[in-house]
Amino acid sequence: MGDQHHILSVLVENKPGVLSRVAGLFSRRGFNIFSLAVSPTEDDRVSRMTIVVDVASTPLEQITKQLNKLIPVIKIVELAPSDAVERELMLVTVKAAAESRGHATELASIFEAKISDVGHDALTIMVAGDPDKLDALTDLLEPFGIVELQRTGRIALPRLVREASTLHAVKNQTG
Repeated sequence: MGDQHHILSVLVENKPGVLSRVAGLFSRRGFNIFSLAVSPTEDDRVSRMTIVVDVASTPLEQITKQLNKLIPVIKIVELAPSDAVERELMLVTVKAAAESRGHATELASIFEAKISDVGHDALTIMVAGDPDKLDALTDLLEPFGIVELQRTGRIALPRLVREASTLHAVKNQTG
């Protein structure tokens, strides 16, 4: 998918029915949702929905305005991929007989993945990282034979500002 996507970070009130209302809004408009992750935030009254949509469906202003009309929406931020820290979690079970197990384990290690479960002729690998990293590992594991694969969908937060002037201003205010 590369950089051809939009990331919407939507803060919503943590109430029943919010997910279906938001997802319904996208589907009625014909937007293709690549991934949708919902989780609690630091405030248990608020959930963050990270919605990844196709760049081809660019008129996001329209959908953003409609999302803002939904009562439980608190804040919407559109994150450009270059301005976001994106992560995803993947569990993948691959065939790994005794002779290929070492190679699969080595690949997992290179990708900073963990072996989460081991059977006689298969193992389950858990890896977190940016979506490209997960795609690369999937490509390399394919020759082993992928038995099952599950990805969480992306979560994302804005990148932090690292400008020296901003840091200096913060220091002056605090001390």
